[in-house]
Order: sequence, then structure tokens, then C-alpha cells
Amino acid sequence: MANIDPAQQSLSNILNKLGIKSAEENNTPKAKDKLGQEDFLKLMTTQLQNQDPFAPMENGEFIAQMAQFSTVTGIAELGETMKDVSSKIGETRIATATNMLGHSVLVPGKVARIDSDGALHGVLDLPSASTNVNVVFKRENGDHIDTINLGSHSAGLVGFSWNGVPKDMIDNDEPIFVDAYANSGKGMEGVNSSIFAEVLSASAENSGVMLDVRDYGTISANEVIKFRK
Repeated sequence: MANIDPAQQSLSNILNKLGIKSAEENNTPKAKDKLGQEDFLKLMTTQLQNQDPFAPMENGEFIAQMAQFSTVTGIAELGETMKDVSSKIGETRIATATNMLGHSVLVPGKVARIDSDGALHGVLDLPSASTNVNVVFKRENGDHIDTINLGSHSAGLVGFSWNGVPKDMIDNDEPIFVDAYANSGKGMEGVNSSIFAEVLSASAENSGVMLDVRDYGTISANEVIKFRK
């Protein structure tokens, strides 16, 4: 009679010893379709009990099977953890989107409107130290409204506010257009501006929080420089 070699023993024979039916033998749905730690230990015990005493399983082979099961189990647990993390991220995105509704966010641009305090607010990005910084406000047709001087500033972000919006523009809900200039030693040159604009709506997408910003359309919350209540 030929000796039983556990390395070549079929999975079906081991499952039969455990009293587990194959898919062909049992068409009814199973409550559990994955091998858990207890199932694996039963499987290993059966394999050890039926091994050839003259050719027992090597320690290295046994350890390798245990390590393989641990790896698979770890991957499964990692998958469950990632699902939980993904759920938490989704909840955070929804909370972030809700908190931004009705407030203002700082976005790169030149189109501005008055805030709840009756003034418009923005930030200039000076590439280098400047002896003179001006902010010019215009109507949509290009007509000049006003110019404010911010004086001299070092390189970096410089905030500004203006409350001189004409009443007719407020009544007609007209946007104001902003141009900024700075003299860093080469005469007055244009500099980049960012404006606080109102968030009309927000949504939590797979890619992140998306904002519908007045005058600027849909932008990612990742593009927002600063948040203002």
C-alpha cells in the first residue's frame, strides 16, 4: 500500500476529513465562504495527523504555510481597515463641505464682490520687495472706479480691503474687477491677486470636496488658499 504524501494530498480529501462538502456536493448557500483562523488550524492538524511518518512535513514547509496564511489574513484585515478609513474620509469631506457653505474662500482671480461687512477683500502675491503697491478697481466695461495705495511691502502675501463700491453697483449686484501693480525697482508691474469669493454650494466627491464659488464656478477645495467666515 502506497504511503500518503501530505504534500500531494488533494484539498478535497482534507476537506472531507473536516466534514466540509465541496461546491459540487452542496448547492445550498453557505453562511461562511472563507477559511478563518480556526478552519486553517483544523486543516493543518488534519494534514499533520495524516502525514507519512517516514516522510514527515519539514519544519520549513510548516512555517511557510503558517506565514502564507498570516500574510493572507493580514491583507484581509488591511482591506477592512482601509474601508473604515475611506468611510471616515468621506464623513470628513461632508463636514468640510457643510462648513464652507455661505462663507468666503480665497481663490486666485480678479473678480470681486462685497462681503457681508460691505467691503471686498483680497490678497496680493508680491514676488519681491516693493516700494509702492497699488490696487485698482474697475467696472466690467473697464471704467476706473478707485485706486488705493498700500505703500511699501516686503515679498510675500499682502492683504487689502476696500469699501468704496458705488451704490448703483451694489444695488445692481455688479462685480468689481481688480488689477494690482507693484514697483520693485523696475517701474510699476502687474502682480497676481486672489479674491475672497462666496461659496454657493459644496459637495463631497470621490476626488475630494468640490465648491461652487460665485464668479469662479466649480473648483476643488484643494485650490482654496484661505477660508473666511
